[in-house]
Amino acid sequence: MDFKQLWLNAQDLWGALDQHPLLHAGLALLLLLVIALVLGRVARYLILHASRMLGRQPSLHWINDFRHNKVFQRLAQMTPSLVIQFGLHLVPELSKTAMVFLGNVALAFTILFLLLSVSALLNALLDIYARTEHARTRSIKGYVQLAKMVLYVFGAIIIVATLIDRSPLLLLSGLGAMSAVILLVYKDTLLSFVASVQLTSNDMLRVGDWIEMPQVGADGDVVDITLHTVKVQNFDKTIVSIPTWRLMSESFRNWRGMQQSGGRRIKRSLFIDASGVRFIRDDEEEKLSQVHLLTAYMGRKKAELKAWNEAQGNVAAMSANRRRMTNIGTFRAYALAYLKSHPEIQPNMTCMVRQMQTTAQGIPLEIYCFTTTTVWADYERIQGDIFDYLLAVLPEFGLSLYQQPSGGDLRSGLLPAVLGSAHIPEAEKHLM
Repeated sequence: MDFKQLWLNAQDLWGALDQHPLLHAGLALLLLLVIALVLGRVARYLILHASRMLGRQPSLHWINDFRHNKVFQRLAQMTPSLVIQFGLHLVPELSKTAMVFLGNVALAFTILFLLLSVSALLNALLDIYARTEHARTRSIKGYVQLAKMVLYVFGAIIIVATLIDRSPLLLLSGLGAMSAVILLVYKDTLLSFVASVQLTSNDMLRVGDWIEMPQVGADGDVVDITLHTVKVQNFDKTIVSIPTWRLMSESFRNWRGMQQSGGRRIKRSLFIDASGVRFIRDDEEEKLSQVHLLTAYMGRKKAELKAWNEAQGNVAAMSANRRRMTNIGTFRAYALAYLKSHPEIQPNMTCMVRQMQTTAQGIPLEIYCFTTTTVWADYERIQGDIFDYLLAVLPEFGLSLYQQPSGGDLRSGLLPAVLGSAHIPEAEKHLM
């Protein structure tokens, strides 16, 4: 069959379609839809290929963030609806009502993909911001989420107004009457937004901060700050999601100041058995004076006590009128000298050994100082080494740690008195 015959057959088919306007319009719409889809695929390929080529340039590396968040892909998806919008007037035998309806539907799809493109753009900008120095101290994720929420709400209003062929202002005017319902539905969102603004503006919380909030079971590092929740990874690797507004309405502890200071506090007490507290004998004074950490203290203290006692005159001969050194006071001075000479204790921060209020468990001597590191494992090692040594050196001062009697202590102390040693089994004697 030659081309002339094909042309004649096509003219006959076209003439037959003129006699069936609905079929004519339907085929034209189908052809327009196919063309729109093909152009959409072509536009997607060209845009993505161009973005991939530009993203290889070091100065345009931000294009890769746009590409990974599908900004260009969303823009390419607008092509079919735009082609249909501008191609509807070329469709023959199409009524005005159908043209308006199909045009509104195509416009609604265009607006939808435009909203998705803007949302992807916000995600890309958030990724770019996350690589900056400011992202370590200021999180804008909550603001981005709020902007996307507002974008979707107004976009939905515009899409509905487009589909029903009404002005968006008509729908917006109805929102005033629904304000009470909106406030009720979005109460948590509004509270979280206000809390997020206050947390960020006052620099109360950052990603990476170690926070402690026992009422919600949080004790770990902040891994994410969003509009509605703050995610905390506990040290046992569990994740706790805290509503953002609770961080403003309730108290929490942020350990950032400790980490920035470069020293972590040790605050722990040794409970000394009160029955072992006594004055130091003369031979013990001579012995303790030879201890390197106590040499300066013992010399200064002996001179001070000697001057005071001489000032009292003859009454100083009575023991109650004479000042003498105690073993617990000397140990306190030794512990302080030991801490100040320790290479892993901060010399520029508070360091003291203080005696607390006596309790039923003994006399608390509190060690208060700061380590030179904030690393948890190193901190625990330093603290353990300090108390290991102080516990071991206590007997050198005639002191002992208070410890509540155990079952074995009671058995070894009371059983002989009650039964007599002759009636105690051999196994029990071995335990004693």
